[in-house]
Amino acid sequence: MKRFVNDPKDFVAEILTGIARANPHTLRYEPEHNLIVRADAPVPNKVAIVQGSGSGHEPAHVMNVGPGMLDVACPGDVFAAPPVDYVLAAIRQVATDAGVLLLVNNYTGDKMAFEMAQELASDEGIDAQLLFIDDDVAVQDSTYTVGRRGVAGNFFVIKAVGAAAEQGHKLDDVRSIGERVNANTRSLGVALTACSPPAKGAPLFDLADDEIEFGVGIHGEPGRRREKLRIADEIVDEVIDTVVADKPYASGTRVALMVNGLGATPISELYLLYGHAHDRLVEKGLHVERSYVGNYCTALDMAGASITLVELDDEIAALLDAPASTALRIY
Repeated sequence: MKRFVNDPKDFVAEILTGIARANPHTLRYEPEHNLIVRADAPVPNKVAIVQGSGSGHEPAHVMNVGPGMLDVACPGDVFAAPPVDYVLAAIRQVATDAGVLLLVNNYTGDKMAFEMAQELASDEGIDAQLLFIDDDVAVQDSTYTVGRRGVAGNFFVIKAVGAAAEQGHKLDDVRSIGERVNANTRSLGVALTACSPPAKGAPLFDLADDEIEFGVGIHGEPGRRREKLRIADEIVDEVIDTVVADKPYASGTRVALMVNGLGATPISELYLLYGHAHDRLVEKGLHVERSYVGNYCTALDMAGASITLVELDDEIAALLDAPASTALRIY
């Protein structure tokens, strides 16, 4: 596989170095523990928001650090959970008397690392609480998870709790808001090709030219089934039907709609998918009030997309609209 890479073992460190170099006044890089931290952290009297997971999903999570979003991101190696000591170091970097909220995508390695770090932080007198994110409707369990997986819907939890923390909400309230957003969020992904980690240099799985993986995970985990490629509208129809039915989202519901690229899908194709997804939701009587199209949570160079729906109320909509500033500078 042809890609821009030096030594694969330096891949993550070089990504983080580049992010910090590009944002010298707003972010700092702590190489000992793979951390991207708000330059002004810890922020007094504010609940700190921490997240970490495997690398390879950029812009999640390392490009979501900044006012109104994360206080620190703690990535592991590609598709690998961060070590416990890295997570604990992240907590220490940003902890304040207001407490710390730990956002955890629902994968076995991430849960273990964050649960252990939370216990160690508590022993040091740091009030740290856990919030697990599990928006993927494709599977209930997989080889990578206990329960549903956390995928692109993670963005909405970060945005809502980040805004609430910036506005001065207490830790219990910030966590409650995040839990409500997670409970109202559903996602489903489709892969057209596999992804290729730099250290492997080859696709993680075989997918024929005329096949797709329906319900794929963001590490290339199997979804609901492998099937023949269909036209885009037919794929969107099934994704929307599956996502809407899972909660279910009733007619009249206000929603945010995200079409997320998995790494190698052109933005033009994402907008093609979005147009039909929007129309299908309107046909079902849903009101699309917020729109998100682009790469929010990728799987390296996987061609494919996921669709996420979030049920909105006045509070959640206002939190999504609240100002934020990150390396992406798109909010």
